[in-house]
Amino acid sequence: GTLTKQHSAVKTGDFAGNYIHYGVREHAMGAAMNGMVLHGGIVPYAGTFLVFSDYCRPSIRLSALMGQRVVYVMTHDSIGLGEDGPTHQPVEQLAALRAIPGLNVMRPADSVECAECWDIALKSKTTPTIMTLTRQGLPLLRTAPTDDNLCAKGAYVLIEPEGGRDVTLLATGSEVSLAVEAAKALGGEGIKAAVVSMPCWELFDAQDVGYQEKVLGSGPRVAVEAAVEFGWQKWLGPDGIFIGMRGFGASGPAGELYKHFGITPEAIVAAARGLVV
Repeated sequence: GTLTKQHSAVKTGDFAGNYIHYGVREHAMGAAMNGMVLHGGIVPYAGTFLVFSDYCRPSIRLSALMGQRVVYVMTHDSIGLGEDGPTHQPVEQLAALRAIPGLNVMRPADSVECAECWDIALKSKTTPTIMTLTRQGLPLLRTAPTDDNLCAKGAYVLIEPEGGRDVTLLATGSEVSLAVEAAKALGGEGIKAAVVSMPCWELFDAQDVGYQEKVLGSGPRVAVEAAVEFGWQKWLGPDGIFIGMRGFGASGPAGELYKHFGITPEAIVAAARGLVV
């Protein structure tokens, strides 16, 4: 309500608004943002579905090539989109965007991570950012206050079990909460599982080896992301197990799709159990 009153669209003959409705013009939207940031005096951001990042990929690539602070807010970032079906459900887009040099791809797990990622995006004066956001309602995982922006290092330990780890669960975005559920279930079986949230691979990749090893741990790893596996091998190591998408999505309620594609706490538990026992 109040947000809509504060914001109005720029219209023909009326330039008092502070928003532009681009319509179905993702490439032009990105190109216009590049123009705005090059002109100066503004931090442009705009939003569309993550699957449509394909349409503005050349503009995103130019943001990165020119080293400009352009923020792309890409929502509906997985099969969690549900009823719109496989045409609108991104599976390979995260991997494709992560392949672009000089681009920070952020996938926050809750509202606290979202605020931290936004903070990083605004402070990244020579790097564009993709904020990939879910459609689903998600639990608040970060309830304890911290002085540091934990997302700034790209990945961090969300849950560290007492007395050492048996297994490390890696996840991003909406799947971090699934990893947290799995860790609790594993704890009940006497298996000590750490949970690592990895909101930004690029920032994590930039950390020193000591920090990376501390976060990833020396034991076996399970990764969970509602997308294709491409790129995860780097963090999983040779023996790690990936839980995610093997093909395109399907149409149906989000909860049922996660079960159908086997992206569940139960699947994470089974994978972890198999690696530890």
